[in-house]
Amino acid sequence: MNEILSENVTAEKIQLDRIDHDAFRAWPFAQDCCITCAICSGSCPVAGVDGFDPRKLVRLASLGQIDQAVESRWPWICTLCGKCEQVCPMDIHIPDLVRRIRGLRDRDRVPGILHKGIEAALKTGNNLGLPKDDFVYILEDVAAEVAEEPGFEGFTVPIDKEGANLLTTIHNKLVNTHTEDLKHWWKIFHAAGEDWTISSENWEGTNWGFFTGDDDAMKTMTGRIVEQMARLKIKNLMWPE
Repeated sequence: MNEILSENVTAEKIQLDRIDHDAFRAWPFAQDCCITCAICSGSCPVAGVDGFDPRKLVRLASLGQIDQAVESRWPWICTLCGKCEQVCPMDIHIPDLVRRIRGLRDRDRVPGILHKGIEAALKTGNNLGLPKDDFVYILEDVAAEVAEEPGFEGFTVPIDKEGANLLTTIHNKLVNTHTEDLKHWWKIFHAAGEDWTISSENWEGTNWGFFTGDDDAMKTMTGRIVEQMARLKIKNLMWPE
């Protein structure tokens, strides 16, 4: 157990966690039902990375060792793929448990670019902090490349088209490092004769509020997409992320 504990976690804090164990029985993820069968560990695609084992993380929560779980890197290794939950014979909601643990981490200590990304998204509507004019320019530039291909002559990207049948969100990487991947969906839409559009505002399709365990940020980002659907009078949403 010692290898996953932060150097700042003291013996006194560990003992306090044990005393406060009952406080965490209210968590609605069934972690106390774990029978340590390790089927979750066998299905986990990242088990073993830095000693990560979903079974051990569940046991930390079950034993009330919440501070240790929060201080550990383990919750951030998890991909939230949900394979563990699918095979768990006790129906323990392990991805939800991981999100709850992530949500207890101080926001300034959320690892990697996730915290900065959600801050940018709340401020600008996307994880990159990309200005509206730059976003529109990138979309139109990619659309011009599509229009040069045989069978797609005259293709344009419909931006802010009111009353379209379908609104699609955009993963931030598609206007950053993977612009070629935008073309695949667009070509399908074109071939199918789909009436679709992209919002020029709050277009972010990757909700890092979800991945960081920040429920308030997650709701804000989701609500903004709903607002765009109302603004453009669109009933159907395709959310690739």
